[in-house]
Amino acid sequence: MYQHILIPVDGSSTSEHALQEALRLAQQHGAQLELVYVVENILNKEGFVIYPELQETIRNKGRKILTQALNVVQEAGMTAETKLLEGGGARIASVILAEAKRWRAELIVIGTHGRTGISKLIFGSVAEGVVRTSHIPVLLIRGT
Repeated sequence: MYQHILIPVDGSSTSEHALQEALRLAQQHGAQLELVYVVENILNKEGFVIYPELQETIRNKGRKILTQALNVVQEAGMTAETKLLEGGGARIASVILAEAKRWRAELIVIGTHGRTGISKLIFGSVAEGVVRTSHIPVLLIRGT
């Protein structure tokens, strides 16, 4: 059924639940997995990155989250590709979808934090952005 499953990870418990579901699907179908973490650029009002050291700290956090997710995959007896993606000022959902297209993913498994009201308005929803514009099926895993 699905041979290429893309899993965006962010280190949250919801992301961990999505990874577990993706593992279950991959084991059932013998699918390949790709774990991705998107590094957002922190920009000031002129559009310049504020502190290169801060950006590197964020990249290091992303690498750590990818390593932790890969360890979970390996403990399940599977393998996965990992990729640290640079946001470059683009919406995170757009970066995820571009990678899904490049990697020829057939399914995206992503956690949703279930924000509503003002929280959703302020923070937006990466998962919702992925669902609205995806060219492939998306499996949303709701946080607990």
